[in-house]
Amino acid sequence: MKKLLLIIVLITTGIAQAQTNFEKGMSKAFDLWQANKTDEAENMFERIAKAEPKQWLPHYYIAQINSLKSWGAKDETVLKAQLDKAQKHIDEAMLISENNAELLVMQAHVYSNWVAFDGMTYGMKYSAKIAELYEKALALDPSNPRAAFGKAEWAMGSAIYFGKDTAPYCKAIEASIELFNTFKPKSKLHPNWGKERAVAVAKDCKA
Repeated sequence: MKKLLLIIVLITTGIAQAQTNFEKGMSKAFDLWQANKTDEAENMFERIAKAEPKQWLPHYYIAQINSLKSWGAKDETVLKAQLDKAQKHIDEAMLISENNAELLVMQAHVYSNWVAFDGMTYGMKYSAKIAELYEKALALDPSNPRAAFGKAEWAMGSAIYFGKDTAPYCKAIEASIELFNTFKPKSKLHPNWGKERAVAVAKDCKA
């Protein structure tokens, strides 16, 4: 009985220690990112992803970093390398966590990077998929503010492109801000970004 109790204690202590190491590593990566040491942060997330094969979050943030790097990219070779890497880690994260609204939103962002780079080439390929991803994300998690805002912003961009009224989408963006105000991430490591962008777009609506 004593041996069994000792084994249980050792196992639970090991799990707690692993969780602590994961949290410490992720926090360090966030600190590097916040200090504009993006490459160092990405490298840290990659090491965590290898050490923690059952965690989807490191893959998510690697994808996000590469998506953010790609906005405004002019060199298609560089863009492709970044977005291919983002896609690889989204795919790996989806194998770990199926039907995850946050991952669907990130996938929509990566497709949007392609459209932003060359709308004539990639618009037909990805536009419908982007809208579908936001719809699916909202179906999975109706209170997710990133899904709600992403859907509204994408629809607004399409309306502007085709010369349609954007007022309904401005209202949807205002509604997403309310979701941001009440949203509570599952932990301090989980996605909790996007409100600043939503507020900025809402201000442009009123301008």
